[in-house]
Amino acid sequence: MDGTRYGGSWVIWLSFIAGLILSVIPMPEFLVTGRPLWLAMLLCYWTLYLPHRVGMTTAFMLGLVADVLYGTPLGQNALVLTLVSFLVQVLQQRLRMFPTWQQSLVVLIVFGLAQLVQLWLHVLVGNRPPPIVSFLLPVLVSALLWPWVLGALRGIRLRLRVH
Repeated sequence: MDGTRYGGSWVIWLSFIAGLILSVIPMPEFLVTGRPLWLAMLLCYWTLYLPHRVGMTTAFMLGLVADVLYGTPLGQNALVLTLVSFLVQVLQQRLRMFPTWQQSLVVLIVFGLAQLVQLWLHVLVGNRPPPIVSFLLPVLVSALLWPWVLGALRGIRLRLRVH
């Protein structure tokens, strides 16, 4: 097999579809506030471990799909996910060397910045600011779930030889 042929694109896109579904699946009201940032976590993983395949262009396209799915102003999620992808690409060499618990802390910071941008955009379009917990709780939940998402996606990537 030559170095220019990549396998497993379907796995990456299937994971993004699963992330979109998990982002809109009905949940009890008390759990909705802490819904993890599934798309951001999946994008973070694939950008971290396959930066030659998944990057800011993928993040932008995925964000546009999320904007249409969620009914948010076109470009809002695209901007936020592109920011996440950019920050992960900038930190990629260091992040891959960190143990999982330190990666979770970096994910907490990156997602926190992304959620602050999301909040700023939410207010900028003329909406009332929601309770701050509804923007920060998903960041904390996502950072706590990061080790399991990392392990699951790593297992899938290695088993299916996605490179």
